[in-house]
Amino acid sequence: MENIQLDGVWKEKLLSRFITYIKIFSTSDAESDTTPSTERQWDIANYLHKELQELGLEDVSIDDKGYVFGFIPSNIEETVPQVGFIAHYDSSPDFNGENVNPQIWENYDGEDLLLNKETGFTLSSTKFEALKKYIGQTIITTDGTTLLSADDKAGVAEIVTAAEFLLANPQIKHGRISIGFNPDEEIGRGAHHFDVEKFGAEWAYTMDGGEIGELEYENFNAAGAVVKIHGLSVHPGYSFGKMLNAGLVASEFINSLPENETPATTKGFEGFFHLTDFEGDVSEAKLQYIIRDHDDQKFEDRKKLIAEKVEAINQKYGEKTAEIEIKPQYLNMKKQFEGKMHIVDIAEQAMKNAGITPKIKAIRGGTDGAQLSYMGLPCPNIFAGGHNFHGPYEFVPLESMIAAVSVIVHISQLVK
Repeated sequence: MENIQLDGVWKEKLLSRFITYIKIFSTSDAESDTTPSTERQWDIANYLHKELQELGLEDVSIDDKGYVFGFIPSNIEETVPQVGFIAHYDSSPDFNGENVNPQIWENYDGEDLLLNKETGFTLSSTKFEALKKYIGQTIITTDGTTLLSADDKAGVAEIVTAAEFLLANPQIKHGRISIGFNPDEEIGRGAHHFDVEKFGAEWAYTMDGGEIGELEYENFNAAGAVVKIHGLSVHPGYSFGKMLNAGLVASEFINSLPENETPATTKGFEGFFHLTDFEGDVSEAKLQYIIRDHDDQKFEDRKKLIAEKVEAINQKYGEKTAEIEIKPQYLNMKKQFEGKMHIVDIAEQAMKNAGITPKIKAIRGGTDGAQLSYMGLPCPNIFAGGHNFHGPYEFVPLESMIAAVSVIVHISQLVK
């Protein structure tokens, strides 16, 4: 097996590519019903399409939904399984993703990082202890006014850099490799129009995990719920016995759910109800929840419980005071790997070959890979290297990103 040396030249290529990507505004929008959900995502989709063509990949394409595919040709005579690598190019709508101004901290000293002198915004090494794992490395941060978009433009940059490296080093032997980039993962729709047949891989890996070493093949079962409360608005001077304040009823509903089953009070395999949005007034209120659990039965119980709490409101205040709509989002992909654990084993071995200690864990969330696994494309998730996603404290060590490139190359060699 060929020894892989990703020297400083490749690190600079990776850094430059990542900086280019994160400066392209590509936040998705859950309220939109188009694909991509925002016009701005076309900017990076078209950029990636052109870049893959210029690098020399085969059969590079972009479809009318913004899915970008390309293929690294096989350089061996024997037939081996076709493997793929996937990442999403949209940024989370949870925080501002426009005008990203990255800060690059070389030879990090383990202290707090003052990201913005004007505002005093600081990335605390005490509050975010993971920083200290990367003393002596190059840390890429925000300036405190945006997210970084390492989720998942780090993954995109790693895949493209690995593709360029493989094409430049034909002595590294591998089969045909599929590359795929998609929109709208952050709003749960990244796999909805993914053409698995066209992608052509027997299995793939999403490069969409967190810190270095993460390898995940199980995730939450997930659903979204919208609860609407219908009140009755009457002039407050004449409202005795008549007014029904939708905002107050909504607050009552929120408090009826278990207070110790939220993202802030759960960990590991524990599920939760997460209130993501609350808007309303006296007349109307709207609550948006995400419901998560790894265990199938507990997940069903959660959906049943939230529906029962809505019915309890109706019993107390009258029929049709509250209504709920629950929509499925994705399922735990673990069961899709029964009899196919060689897919995970190859990724684990690739990490070891790259000198990385694998950290096999369950995702407290989901990836496009969860949906793709149920679409016939088994798809574990591999680290992209970032921390503190979806907010201004996001950061990624460059060394973790180059390690991810190395893992992609090692996987490509191992698939036989």
